[in-house]
Amino acid sequence: MGNTSAIVFSGIAPHPPIMVPEVGREAIAEVRGSIDAMAELTRRIIQSGAETIIVISPHAPLSPDAFVAYHSQPLHGDFANFRAPATTVEFPIDEELLAAIVNAAANADYEVPALEGHDLDHGTAVPLYFLDRNGWQGRVVALGYSFLANEDHLKFGECIRRAAEKVGRSVAFIASGDLSHRLKPEAPAGYNSSAHLFDEQVVDALTRNTPRQIIDIDPNLRRMAGECGYRSILVALGLAQSLPAACEVLHYEAPFGVGYLVAQLTNVKSDNDSEVDFAISQQTSGDEDLPVLARRAVETFVRNGRQISVPQNAAEILGARAACFVSIKTRDGDLRGCIGTIEPVKETLGDELIANAISAATRDPRFAPVQESELPNLKYSVDILSAPEPATVADLDPAIYGVIVEDESGLLRGLLLPDIEGVDTAEQQVSIAARKAGIAPGTPLKLSRFRVDRFGEK
Repeated sequence: MGNTSAIVFSGIAPHPPIMVPEVGREAIAEVRGSIDAMAELTRRIIQSGAETIIVISPHAPLSPDAFVAYHSQPLHGDFANFRAPATTVEFPIDEELLAAIVNAAANADYEVPALEGHDLDHGTAVPLYFLDRNGWQGRVVALGYSFLANEDHLKFGECIRRAAEKVGRSVAFIASGDLSHRLKPEAPAGYNSSAHLFDEQVVDALTRNTPRQIIDIDPNLRRMAGECGYRSILVALGLAQSLPAACEVLHYEAPFGVGYLVAQLTNVKSDNDSEVDFAISQQTSGDEDLPVLARRAVETFVRNGRQISVPQNAAEILGARAACFVSIKTRDGDLRGCIGTIEPVKETLGDELIANAISAATRDPRFAPVQESELPNLKYSVDILSAPEPATVADLDPAIYGVIVEDESGLLRGLLLPDIEGVDTAEQQVSIAARKAGIAPGTPLKLSRFRVDRFGEK
């Protein structure tokens, strides 16, 4: 039985044991972002319908000129080497898929010797721990990469894809690996002042949805970085090269001088959503894309619990970096939610807009979260903020400028958008913004003003 859509998901996962709560204990606060991102990665894998997950690790007992595969049934790993022997992972092997991978590799002149009697290495066990704890159930194939050339790792990925298609099951692939190990002087592998460039190039390639740029990263930079995930990622790229890229960086951090990346490379579900986004953007143009994207973000999140990506062919303005507010109102004009950022926190306006739209619908403390039954009765507007500039009350015009007020410490800060019904004077505008910030009347204030470009649904 064949199935050209057998690979339904591929992604990248870090593997520091300190992420495992039973190992890291109080130190997990430093990697909470990665832990949360692994929960999101698992949710997407479950949603993709994957029946089997393939994990490739840099820390299996490696062979210089062959890829390796764990063969002990069931697969078992623990964290005894990290002072948590009672914390274990265990999954059945997908023996049919593993046999198909071995056969497809042999047809391409690659060996995949069996690792018998080996417990899983931590590069495999850590991602599986989070998959298990976040609810994924199924079979696993656990592999280790080789020290063959980059091209061989890409070709091995193609072998895996062909094997999955032959078996005809829905399969997810996880490239386990950390990025640079030399980002801080206290990093365990030492420090290199150029190491951060490796991580930045990987993250940039994924952010731009051009993952094959990773193949061309300077090998000297890789060596300086002291990475361990590059070959795992190459296998994933080889596996996914005939599939539509749907890259998304779910989280990146480096609290201990080692780069931890959680990312999506391909996702059959999100590919389908991209087609819907494409259809929407063909019906609209330019500025109309902004409220359309806000609506799409909210409706997808409320219905499916998933955050969409910015469509590749979206309006050019969405690729800029800017702060924005998203306002949601009922068809009767009643406010239903409004959340925004005073300064940009995302890499692009598109990402900023999506995050703020979801927050406006679900996290505005003045309102209960939007329910699915409300969605047809809502309309959206997006305000893009210019960079704030210092101002006095005399410089303000509430019809033209928004205002930001701060107390002298800078700890309390409030914002009011321009052109709000019932706000007719600068004094009113400042008073309302200060009250929103929790600043007591009579407190000396620092003022800034900004303009907005407002885009609403027609």
